[in-house]
Amino acid sequence: MPRLTDARKELRRAQITEAAVRCFGRSGLERTSIADITAESGLSTGSIYAHYRSKAELVQAAARATLAKRAEVLGEYARAEDPPDPDELLARMTSAVNPVEARFGVQIWAEATTDPVIGRIVTDMIGRLRLMVHDCVTAWLVRAEGGDPAAARERAAPIAHRVIALYLAELLQTALRPPAEETTS
Repeated sequence: MPRLTDARKELRRAQITEAAVRCFGRSGLERTSIADITAESGLSTGSIYAHYRSKAELVQAAARATLAKRAEVLGEYARAEDPPDPDELLARMTSAVNPVEARFGVQIWAEATTDPVIGRIVTDMIGRLRLMVHDCVTAWLVRAEGGDPAAARERAAPIAHRVIALYLAELLQTALRPPAEETTS
């Protein structure tokens, strides 16, 4: 069997983590088995274990990947030539909420209270999200008011805090909604 290139390995790992997130979002962390993830991903159990030594390692990778997606989107907003105002930023962030990822995210938050590895992942990524929202609000204030960047950064802190709090509340609300019936295509 030919060896996988690094790029191909990353694609395979992404395929596995995306399948895992769908399974976790549907059935929960505890009730999802490697067999479920195998079926969802279309890969063999051996392939999954070639990339992840355990279900716990896969949960950690899925948590990082899911949170990194949110960070990537926020980074784009902060770097935009015309950054959105806080209300528009929140609207964009909440409109991009994926219900399956929201359910998985809430489960990960719960795990973060008892699993130190997951706790570090969640704390790190939420911290990054806060900084990106802060950067975005700062950029908006500088652009909208033409003021001093240092003063704008200071003024942005409480605004960014509220934006993140409202975003996390929306994630929780989305996670608590019953999943829509899946249709067969």
